[in-house]
Amino acid sequence: MLSDKLKQAIRQAYKAIGENLTHFNPRKQQTLLIAEIAKTLAGEYDKDRKIITIEAGTGTGKSLAYCLGAIPLALSRDKKVCISTATVALQEQLVDKDLPFLKKYAGLNFDFTLVKGRQRYVCRQKLTQAVTTGSGSEPTQVGFTFAEKPDAKDIRTLNSMHKALLDGSWLGDIDSWATNLPHHIWQQVQSDKHSCLKNLSEHTHCPFHKARETMDQAHVLVINHSLLLADLELGGGRILSSPEDTIYIIDEAHHLPKVTRDFSSASITLKGSIEWLTKLRDTGDKMAKLIKSRNAISPALKLGDDCQDLLLEMQKVLNFVEANANVYFLEEESSQGSNFTKKSQNDSQVYRFENGIIPQTLKNWAEDIQSLSKKSLANLNKLYSGLIEAVKDGDTQMYLAEPLLAEAGFMIQRLENLQALWFMYAKTDSDKGAPMARWLERITSKRLDYLLSASPIEVGFTLENMLWSQCEAAVLCSATLRALNSFDHFRFQVGLKNNDGSQYQQVDSPFDYQNNAQLVIANMDNEASAQEFTDEIITKLPRYLEQGSASLVLFSSYWQMNKVAEALRDNSDIEIMVQGELSRQKIIEQHKKRCDDNKISIIFGTQSFSEGLDLPGDYLNNLIITKLPFSVPTSPVEQAQAEYVTAKGGNPFMTLSVPDTSKKLVQACGRLLRNEKDEGVITLLDKRVVTKRYGKQLLDSLPPFSRVFEK
Repeated sequence: MLSDKLKQAIRQAYKAIGENLTHFNPRKQQTLLIAEIAKTLAGEYDKDRKIITIEAGTGTGKSLAYCLGAIPLALSRDKKVCISTATVALQEQLVDKDLPFLKKYAGLNFDFTLVKGRQRYVCRQKLTQAVTTGSGSEPTQVGFTFAEKPDAKDIRTLNSMHKALLDGSWLGDIDSWATNLPHHIWQQVQSDKHSCLKNLSEHTHCPFHKARETMDQAHVLVINHSLLLADLELGGGRILSSPEDTIYIIDEAHHLPKVTRDFSSASITLKGSIEWLTKLRDTGDKMAKLIKSRNAISPALKLGDDCQDLLLEMQKVLNFVEANANVYFLEEESSQGSNFTKKSQNDSQVYRFENGIIPQTLKNWAEDIQSLSKKSLANLNKLYSGLIEAVKDGDTQMYLAEPLLAEAGFMIQRLENLQALWFMYAKTDSDKGAPMARWLERITSKRLDYLLSASPIEVGFTLENMLWSQCEAAVLCSATLRALNSFDHFRFQVGLKNNDGSQYQQVDSPFDYQNNAQLVIANMDNEASAQEFTDEIITKLPRYLEQGSASLVLFSSYWQMNKVAEALRDNSDIEIMVQGELSRQKIIEQHKKRCDDNKISIIFGTQSFSEGLDLPGDYLNNLIITKLPFSVPTSPVEQAQAEYVTAKGGNPFMTLSVPDTSKKLVQACGRLLRNEKDEGVITLLDKRVVTKRYGKQLLDSLPPFSRVFEK
């Protein structure tokens, strides 16, 4: 329960914030959110299930609400608060603006830090080694080789990084380095969990370990969804604080299902895997020689035998796929099968196994490979631990062990991935849940190879097992969580239930939608799916662009966007900034400058411009949505999901596509009004909101704009 002392502390903090925030208006929506979050986290609704899902419209001040609802409670109970976001922009806002302000004025004594994944940090030891190797002199650490030979410019960059790290002008993370670091260089010097170990004296001063020390002292951790999933996948508490001691705030929670699904999937290339497996036995032998202990002989021999068996089994799979390639990968003109898709952008072809069912022979090999890779992993880990012990005991010199530890680290990661993939292929799907999506891809970009992939279709049970049932408490929030005015779709995606003690709260935006914005449903002759629709956009768009001085036009495809832009540029003197021609940041900068100079400015963008784009005030007063943001299920996982819904007697279009489109449409419309005084017009050029039976549902899920139906 919330004690009177805690209630008083929260009220005082809110009052102090109001007194120090310019133009602050106490909002009933915000005070309601603070109260509901605090009561849920304190266990007033359910002492075991302290979870609340909140949809809070733009302008409700949800970041302040969840901070005030959670931090005082966490401090009083000695728990950590973990704020997870999907975008860097929100992380920066929290770390650079919201949390410093709260700490300064709210009377709350807490420390906070931004936590990044290990690979965002440089390894001090590797960088020193790279500078020595790159300079052309004899490497001090045998075995350091660049994946791609560094040129003179790369060597200058490495030397600058090394100098800045030593003199303290750079903290050692990729994000704070002023220029863009080439991937092939960063890959060689980034921290990794296998060689950059705190208990090895050479690594105690590595930036990653220093950052982790800061994390241990902090009361509030700001992370992203990927890091959250990485920690949970390791069992929780390995990277971050342990779930039972943590209050999780998952902002931009509508991204959580997809991030979880991506984390739970695995892929391997057949020829690529055979190549590195060929080198694995050699890695084991080199480690055993360096350890100089009889204990290393047995795991090295076993690893060698398992590698041999793994190679035989993998070769059988490759032979099987090559023998059936003409069945799995049809020629384009005859590829009418529902489980075959062509991905032209990277010249690959995809075959999805229907209902996730793979041939029995492949399943048998999968069981064997999964078992062998598990045994190989155990033996490689024994050698890895043995080598670390040998270094600590002084039996082996660090400069000799380090490159081998790094090499073994890569092999361990690859083996873990290999085992994960074959585990998903060997697994028999349960009749109670959705099957696994399993598919094959033929890649011909650099050389011919075959990519095998697997992914769960539904991840709700994963989140329930790893997070909801383990954590102290959780807040899930976003401006768009409901679909068609209901939490049902989201609830199912993340594994929550209506009657499990979880709380749900929907808070409307304080904006005056009725008077500040108009939603115009254009009178179009053609359906959005008709061939003539693009030509009609070209004809009618100039008139709609005249409705405002700062316009954003959203398209559902690059092809259509570029065709319309080209036609308008050819036929008129309209100046347009088109996504893809300049970076997103450059487009926003130029757009704002044009608006500041009282010039007309027009941006053309696709789906990615309909989320996270903040153009307040006069920077956007005319939003045009050309087409409802329906996405065709193109990925094998989406196709498998639609297939599963159909198999259960459902309609995938109404069950998956319409709710998804509803959320995307709300997000797109959310670009217009960013502050309470903003005004403007939204024009929708897709007549399906009037002609189709789901159209009314989509319109009714939007904020209460005043509506105009053109005649």
